[in-house]
Parts: sequence; C-alpha cells; structure tokens
Amino acid sequence: MHILVTGAAGFIGFHLAQRLLQEGYSVVGLDNLNEYYSVKLKRDRLALLARHAAFTFARMDLAHGKILHTLFQAHNFSHVAHLAAQAGVRHSIKHPQSYFQSNLVGFGNILEACRHHHIRHLVFASSSSVYGLNAGLPYDVRENADHPVSLYAASKRANELMAHAYSHLYHLPCTGLRFFTVYGPWGRPDMAPHLFTEAILKGESIKVFNHGDMQRDFTYIDDVVEGVTRVIQLIPAPDPEWQAETPNPAASSAPWRIYNIGNNQAVKLMDFIAALEQALGSAAVKKFLPMQPGDVRATYANIDDFRDLTGFSPSTPLAEGLAKFVEWYREYYQT
Repeated sequence: MHILVTGAAGFIGFHLAQRLLQEGYSVVGLDNLNEYYSVKLKRDRLALLARHAAFTFARMDLAHGKILHTLFQAHNFSHVAHLAAQAGVRHSIKHPQSYFQSNLVGFGNILEACRHHHIRHLVFASSSSVYGLNAGLPYDVRENADHPVSLYAASKRANELMAHAYSHLYHLPCTGLRFFTVYGPWGRPDMAPHLFTEAILKGESIKVFNHGDMQRDFTYIDDVVEGVTRVIQLIPAPDPEWQAETPNPAASSAPWRIYNIGNNQAVKLMDFIAALEQALGSAAVKKFLPMQPGDVRATYANIDDFRDLTGFSPSTPLAEGLAKFVEWYREYYQT
C-alpha cells in the first residue's frame, strides 16, 4: 500500500503515519501547518516522521483542489487516511469560516481526488460529537445522529453524508470512524489532558465545566491507531442485508460504513481529574463553571460493530494512558 495520510502533523495523523511507516508502508503526509495550536509541536512531530526514508511531507491546504489533484497524480496512492480537519468544538462557535473551508470544501476535494484517481479505500475521521442531542447511552452507530450542537459536529456529520453520496454514485469504498476523546503523548494542547496538566504544574486553576457533571469515553492513542490500521485494510462492500425500508444508518447498499472507536466506557470527569492528579503527584485547584455552548454532558461508545469487523477492542486503562501522557509531557516541556 502507498498511503496518503492527511493531517500528518496533527495528533492522530502523526501517530498513524508513524505506525504505518513502522509496518513498512510508503506514506505521504499532508498538512497545512495552520496556527490553531503550536506549529512547533506540529513540526516536532514531522521531524520524527522524517527519520523514515519512506515518508514524504507535502505542505498543502486541502481547500486548493487543483494542487491536491497534482499530488495524487504524482504519487499514485492506493489508500487515503483522511485525518485533516479544523478541530475544536468551542473554536467553531467563534470561527465558523475556517470549518467551512477545511472540513467541507477540503473534504469535498479529497472525495473528488479519490474518485478520479481510483483510490481503493478512503478512511476518514468523524467524531463522537455528531451524536449531539442524542441522550441514549452508549452511542450506537445504528441510531440516527442528526442533531449536532456545534458547527464542528455538523461538519463531521456532513462528511459522513458526502462520503456516502460519492460511494453510491462512484462506487468509492469509504469508511468513517467516529473517534471518542482521544488522548496520549503528543496530544493537542487544547484538549483537557494537556490543559489540565499545564495548569496543575503551574499551580493554576483548571476549568471544570458543568460543575463536574460530565463523562467522557477516553480512548488512548495507541488503541485508536491499532483500530485505524486494521480498518484501512478492510475495504467495505455493499451490505447485502441493507434495506431501504428500514435503513441501518451505519451501512448501505453502497460500499460505505460508519464505526465508533472508543474505550467502551464512560469515565466521570472528576474521576479523570483524580487519575491525572495521581499521575502528576499534585492536586488540582478546581474552578467549577457552567456547561459550555456546543458541549454535551456525556459520551460513551458502543463498539460492537467495530469489534465484529476488526476483532479488536480498545482497552488501555485510563491510569496507564495518563501516566504515559504525563511522562511524555514532562520530557517534551522539560517540567
């Protein structure tokens, strides 16, 4: 396989590209190195990937379709792992335009390139945020997810639907993966593990939203990468059991599928903070605040379909994953 990994300077994209390279695949990593968070962190990730002879980096904005087409022509990719996106639920409330360009126009250009260059399998990142107002837990891919509460979530749901249309019209095999609160070494600075760790080590207060009444399905990065690596090799076919009269929202008469990737358990926010305090050996000063706009109280993944497909279940305990994150954080930031 000759694989394009978009968002290769990002958190999940970096780890996935590294894993694919270690397994002997040829990888082109694409990223625009935007300034949503530290460009230095992104460049440091890329520096590790550049140690592999089979890695090539392309700095490019997915919103520029003609340049993307040229890249596909030059490299003859067999598979695409599309992880590039403008991330951040809260950021999308104040800066919607960047989500239109990156997550909608950019994804449309990826679909067009995959269509015209006969990509064998497009695997793309979706998000647990698509479940929005859904209250039933655990979240199940067989239930509708049509009430997002942030533009970021809406853009990810739109990606799923856009991919289905291309799969139906052009027989492009597509698999969407709804990630659940991914954390670990080299993680994003705007996520809770990073924000809380930085604040605790500086003796500053951490912001605890919804007065601590929150739950998240925290999923360790190595588990996510293991799952994505397996999915890439499992090209979907039309589901022979799919029925238009009673449609399964996660499957289709087209070669298209949606899966959850999560740790399959909901952890209370206060328990997460306690585990992080234990890993750091320091107590947090907590500032309790109301729920943020665009946020949800709880996430929890049903991964039955994903487990049936891959034979794999994420299982890294939170305490173990946080210990590895803290070890990386202290080394990287010299704290």
